[in-house]
Order: sequence, then C-alpha cells, then structure tokens
Amino acid sequence: MIASREAFERAAELRRELERHNYAYYVLDAPTVPDAEYDRLFRELEALERDHPELATPDSPTRRVGGAPMPELVPVRHAVPMLSIRTETDTTAGGVIAFDTRVRNALELPPEAPPVEYLGELKFDGLAINLRYENGVLVRGATRGDGETGEDVTHNVRTIRQIPLRLAGEAPPVLEVRGEIYMRRDRFAELNERQRAAGEKTFVNPRNAAAGAVRQLDPRIAARRPLSFFAYGIGETSGWDLPATQGELLEAVAAFGIPVCEHRVVARGAEELIAFHDRIAALRDSLPYDIDGVVYKVNRRDLQRRLGFVTREPRWAVAHKYPAQEEITRLIDIGVQVGRTGALTPVARLEPVFVGGVTVTNATLHNQDEIDRKDVRVGDWVIVRRAGDVIPEVVASVPERREGELPRFDLLARYPTCPVCGSHVVREEGEAVARCTGGLVCPAQRKQALLHFAGRRAMDIEGLGDKLVDQLVDGGMVKTPADLYKLGLVALANLPRMAEKSAANLLAAIDGSRHTTLARFIYALGIRNVGEATARDLARHFGSLDALMEADEERLQAVPDVGPIVARSIVDFFAEPHNREVIEQLRAAGVSWEEGVPSTPESGAAVGKTFVLTGTLPNLSRDEAKALIESRGGKVTGSVSKKTDYVVAGADPGSKLAKAEALGVPVLDEAGLQRLLDGGE
Repeated sequence: MIASREAFERAAELRRELERHNYAYYVLDAPTVPDAEYDRLFRELEALERDHPELATPDSPTRRVGGAPMPELVPVRHAVPMLSIRTETDTTAGGVIAFDTRVRNALELPPEAPPVEYLGELKFDGLAINLRYENGVLVRGATRGDGETGEDVTHNVRTIRQIPLRLAGEAPPVLEVRGEIYMRRDRFAELNERQRAAGEKTFVNPRNAAAGAVRQLDPRIAARRPLSFFAYGIGETSGWDLPATQGELLEAVAAFGIPVCEHRVVARGAEELIAFHDRIAALRDSLPYDIDGVVYKVNRRDLQRRLGFVTREPRWAVAHKYPAQEEITRLIDIGVQVGRTGALTPVARLEPVFVGGVTVTNATLHNQDEIDRKDVRVGDWVIVRRAGDVIPEVVASVPERREGELPRFDLLARYPTCPVCGSHVVREEGEAVARCTGGLVCPAQRKQALLHFAGRRAMDIEGLGDKLVDQLVDGGMVKTPADLYKLGLVALANLPRMAEKSAANLLAAIDGSRHTTLARFIYALGIRNVGEATARDLARHFGSLDALMEADEERLQAVPDVGPIVARSIVDFFAEPHNREVIEQLRAAGVSWEEGVPSTPESGAAVGKTFVLTGTLPNLSRDEAKALIESRGGKVTGSVSKKTDYVVAGADPGSKLAKAEALGVPVLDEAGLQRLLDGGE
C-alpha cells in the first residue's frame, strides 16, 4: 500500500527532528530530549519505513544502525586527490621558524613585510576520510587510500552519529568534506573493557580501533564502535562561492552541521604559531582524543594557490609533530614491583627507547591477565606507550617479529614468594592481582600497614598520621607495629616538626592503645578482606586470638558472612611465620585485649534486626550509634532495601530516607532508637 501524504510528511518531520537531536547530543554535547523520547521517535520512524519502504531515504537516521554486510570494499577515485602534507620532524620552535621562512621565501616577501597569517589546527591521530554530499545529502564516504584512489566505506560512515546524513542550511550541489575519523580515549577504554568481558581481543590504541572499524565489511560492527569525526578541509565543490580564508572555510563547514574542532587559531607569524604549539602541548594529555601534532596552513586561499605544491605536497601547509607516544623495543625481562597494599605489579624491563619525550627502560604490564591477553613474552618486540606523566605501559606484543618459540610468563611460578620480604604470594579466586601475604612485615607495605594499625577503628592511636609514619619508617625507627611501643620521648622529639609536647602526646596515645578489644585488634592486623564487621564476627565466634589463628578454612566458614575467599585470606595471613612473630612481639610489648565470647543479647527488640543510619543525629556520632545497635544484637548496613527493619534518620538524611518511605520501612529518630533499644518500642 502506498503511503499517504500524512505518512510522507510525518517521516520527513521525524528525520529532521531526530537529526536535530543527534547534532545536539553528539556534536554540541547538549542533549535536547531524554533517551526514552529519542527512542520513541526513532521507533516511530522505523515503523513507518517498515510499513512503507518508499519512505526510506539515504539521509534517514535509521540508516545509522548498520545493514547487511558488503561483499567487498569498492575502489573510489577521488575527484580531487587527497594529498598528504609535509611533516616537520623538528619538534622544537625551530620547526615553526623553518616553515615560516620557507613560506616567506616562496612568496618573495622582504624582511620588513608584515607577518604571514596562518591557521593553526590539531593533527588528529585517526583515519582520513572524504565525505561527498550532493544536494546536501551524504552519498559517499571514502578512505584516503593512495591519495588518488580510496575505498568506499559509506555503509560504515553512516553509522557515525557525528556525521550528518543531510547538511543544514542551503547546501551546494556538490560538497566534499575531508576530515578525520577517530575514537575518544574514554570510549576506547570502554570498548576494550567490553572486549575483555566478552573474551575477545583488545585493541592497541584508539587509531587502530577506529581504522579497523571503518574498513569492516559488516556495518553492524562499525555501529558498535564509538567513532567520532572532525572536519579540516574540502575536496571537490560546485555551485559554492568558497570563503577567502582557511579559517572562514572551517566556519562555513561547521555551519552545515559538520563538527569542527574548537582548538584552532588564526596566528600572525612564527611567534604566534610557536605559542599555539606550546599551548596545545600543555593541553595534549588532557584532550579527550589522541593527537600527534599540530598543523599550520597559510590562511589566505589566494596565497595557497600562489604557493602551490611540490612533489605532491602543498607548500602552504606543514604538520608539526610532538614527540612520539608509541615506539617499538625489545622486552628483556619481566620483574615485579610490590605496592603499598601488597599487590605485585609486573614490570617490563626494556631495551632503552625514546618515547613521549624521555628514554624509557621500564613499563607496566598491569597484571597476569593483561600479559596473557597481550601475549607478551620475554624476548618479544613490544609496543610501548607513554603519554605525558602517565606511567609507560606495554600495550601489545609484535608476534610477527618473534624469534622462535618463547615461553609464556607465569607470575606465580616466577615469584612464588615476595621479592621484598620472602612471604608467600597468592592470587585469590576472581582477583586479577597477585599479592604478598606479609602485610605486617613487608617493607613495601610497611607504611600502609602502620597507618591501618593506628586507625581510629583499629588501635585508635591519635596523632599517628601519614607524614609522621613517613618519618618513622624512612628514618628506620619503626619496621613493624610492635616497634611503635618501643619509641622513646627523646627520639620522637628530635624528629623534624615534632616538639616535646607533641611527642609526649603521641606516646600517651600509643600507651593508651595497649588495651583494646579482640575485634579491634583483629581488624588492626590488616588481614585482606577482613573488615570491621567480619572482625567482630570472628571475635564473637572464636572468643580468643589463639583459636582464630589455629582455625582452618572449614571452621572459618562456619562464621556468618565468611566465605571461601575470606577464609583463605585469614589462613594465608596466619600461615606466615613473620606475621605470627609480630603478634607475639605486640603481646610482649604489653598489648592486650578482652578475650572470651562477648555477651550478645539473645532477646530484645534489636536482636537480629537490620538498621540503616542516615543524616546527623543530635547526640550520637555515626560510630557511637552503630556500636550501640550492635551491642544490643542488631546489625548496621549501608543501604536501604526490603530487608531493612529500621532506618534511623537525623538532620539532612538524603536519599536513604526517601527510599525508606517508598519501601514502607519504619523510620526512627535518635529518641525513637533509644526507646527501641531500651525495650520501650
């Protein structure tokens, strides 16, 4: 059945509205409607085109989702060749001066002539593309190829939402727009995360991911890749009076609804170009996409025509690169670095390579899973990336350059014990990271272990903060928590910025921490996966530290909320002789705790009930309220659910109160909580 006039008009209206929303969302980053409304309009257009195929047009937004795969990429001869521009390899200001000098000489300008006006732009690290519009409608997208002939990738270009399928305003009969297809860094990271989750290969860098997507035969693959586009020039045109300058040309292209990068400048002479180069260098690492340099173009188009070309490169333009951020070198060995939390990070030992402006000899490999995914082996040639102050990383191996069969790297086989302290190294189920189990004695973890031990919810040693711990550890005064109880007044008072009174206060706090509860002491040990609540459960269940230290995994899992992973962490911790030795040293230093199973109420309004605290109570702190509830047999959690029995709300309660009211959970104030705990409610 032929579509009615109303259907034709509605389809046209939907196309215009959807493209307007696309432009606002993908180009301006300023959404105009909620996603649900956009989806509703899109589905309406899809239904119209499905029922009436004659309504489908080349500029319909429904063409963006990808159709049937192409049998092959068809060659396309460019009406105007897509020529490359010269690269200035001198990354200093000298490269700018050399270009400006060549231009002035070619224009036969005397020294006293005014500065030449240039347009400075970014040099994107993506894939060059030519977009051909006829009467405002996108009819073809083609790669650069060899400059004369590229490949037809229209089916994939249509999936890129930043590229308009129909130009805005009064478009000329023919307009070819040239630019770069690229992938933002955050989108690239998300893509690789999805690839890893699906067990598929990850991509080396955003450029490779973008280029691979554009040249796919199946447009559905390109549609799933988060591609973007920036225009920087034109090809063939007809019926259009071209603007007089390069800057005005880009403004005119932007007026057609085509994205143009905001980072561009009209500069007079070499000095202003140098300033632009320096400014972009400072911004480079904060940009959401990769660039490998900037581009300078003589701004006036009549001067561009006068300057012409040499060996198929324009005399009027040059690419001024920054130091490369990726290079290839050989992997000599793989070591490890032990972090503050005991994590063993594999580190690539490299043949020295100059990348990102510095000579790199070490680079991170993150963890065993990354080594396996990238198939990195000692002796391989590898791609190393360094961007700004970011730690250099190995992003990929180059297996085609591998010499012979090289063994795979196994971190646990190579480092069964910590290279720093000799404690066992374990990798828990579901964890990507291998860790040292010597938390109390490992020098690499020393500062973190001391800060945790002295924390308010652990041994509560007031005054022992980061800077003081740094001084104590770096000065060799403290190696384990037991050493804290051996500190003297004179030694402390002689530390920088530590007066005698401050030293005396700290010693008093240390002395006051000698007697604590079993739950606090267990938590203070810093056993991986053992938080405050688990420490309390362990103290209640076992009643003494010795019983806990001798428990096996099966007995540990009898404790509420202790599963296989937590049980294994506890067993591994106490299996280390170093950790047991520190505990004995603490006992010898007079540290003690109340043993015996605490008397937990077996009856009462709070026993077995779950509470959530929100807002500021008038008299009780959050910790005091929590301790009070737990002392009466209740449990405190952080989020409201159907399983919550009571929400205790103070001033400024936030969203938890609203959720409690929506779920019908009883809400108490502080007075109501006291009445409940005292048996009055």
